[in-house]
Amino acid sequence: MTFQIDLVGIVVADMGAAVGFYRRLGVEFGEGAEGEPHVEAALGGGVRLALDTEGTILSFHPEWKGGTGRMGLACRCESAAEVDAKFEELVGAGYRGELKPFDAFWGQRYATVLDPDGNGVDLYAALG
Repeated sequence: MTFQIDLVGIVVADMGAAVGFYRRLGVEFGEGAEGEPHVEAALGGGVRLALDTEGTILSFHPEWKGGTGRMGLACRCESAAEVDAKFEELVGAGYRGELKPFDAFWGQRYATVLDPDGNGVDLYAALG
């Protein structure tokens, strides 16, 4: 078997808040996703993003212990300006900016915003 990422799953406390956040990043969930216990969206390249409520996880794994920071994602932006603009848009919408945009030593414009459940979402673009 060859390892290939097929699905990125995130456990969320509030489906409506999570769907709203990821829609702002451009993820297209179906209508009514805010009220579902499990939703999926295609991300391109055959990869899907799945959001599951804590109740969904507890339904098949009763010993599961919740918490924050249960997943991290990185989102490639087209330019450094887009990193800055998306960061400002999300922070302006009330989401927490963990790392303000900066020029990283590894050659990227980089920033981190936390989703409603405390998961880090990195925004990055190549410099130059």
